[in-house]
Amino acid sequence: MSASIEISYYKSPIGELIIGTYQNKLCLADWRYRKMRKSIDNRLQKSLQANYFENETIFIRDIKSQFEDYFRGDRLEFNISLLLIGTEFQKKVWSELQNIPYGKTDSYLELSQRLGNMKAIRAVASANGANAISIIVPCHRIIASNGNLTGYAGGLPKKKKLLDLERTYSGQGVQLKLDF
Repeated sequence: MSASIEISYYKSPIGELIIGTYQNKLCLADWRYRKMRKSIDNRLQKSLQANYFENETIFIRDIKSQFEDYFRGDRLEFNISLLLIGTEFQKKVWSELQNIPYGKTDSYLELSQRLGNMKAIRAVASANGANAISIIVPCHRIIASNGNLTGYAGGLPKKKKLLDLERTYSGQGVQLKLDF
């Protein structure tokens, strides 16, 4: 493998992300310490036939700047070219996630229905968990049908913080409660 996925680390206010780009497209913006880290990394490297190479490019600096804007509440949408690496079904789920507005949430069932198969809830949840581009592909905006917070690669406390941040800056003002 001679190709490279250029990576850098970003310490957000709620945890550290690993950012990866390939041919000037973002293919990775994921929590550095998560259970599926090795699986996600292997999928990207195998699919792109590329190894990770730590290098903070101008593009990566721009991505970090957009994250800074997001965490300050100054950015509601990201302006970054994405490279989604996964199955066709996963890509459909991830594309649909990007249609959930800032500050809003949907359930796994609602997302399954929008994809045309309300029985695909488990597959949708699995695709959500395999998302390698956190926050920008907003899997944190998916909650259980009863309103509870469920499953998030960064952990439920991070999910709650992201949703609270978005609700604060979108004028929703509703704070979510975590039940452990």
